[in-house]
Amino acid sequence: LQWLRNPGPQHEKRTLFGDMVCFLFITPLATISGWLCLRGAVDHLHFSSRLEAVGLIALTVALFTIYLFWTLVSFRYHCRLYNEWRRTNQRVILLIPKSANVPSNQQSLLGLQSLKRSSKETIV
Repeated sequence: LQWLRNPGPQHEKRTLFGDMVCFLFITPLATISGWLCLRGAVDHLHFSSRLEAVGLIALTVALFTIYLFWTLVSFRYHCRLYNEWRRTNQRVILLIPKSANVPSNQQSLLGLQSLKRSSKETIV
């Protein structure tokens, strides 16, 4: 959810939103268009020209090929952005509870380990 709230630059957020809107509109339109083309192809096969039926089937194949290509490219792009964001925006929080059940020598060891941090590590 944090990635969706702040995926990075504004153009990435607009691209994700735009692709989601396009997907919601194009999916039903492609489905209905494909169904109508196939329905017309069946009607043409039974009642009239086979050439028009073949044309409608070719149109349906082209329509779904373009739709699947766009969907896969868009999905791959957003997965790549998410993986890049996840790789560069790691946030790790380690919480060690201080309870009465932990012996004092273990608490002192935990304290010594926190003093031995390398200069590359940062506290988050």
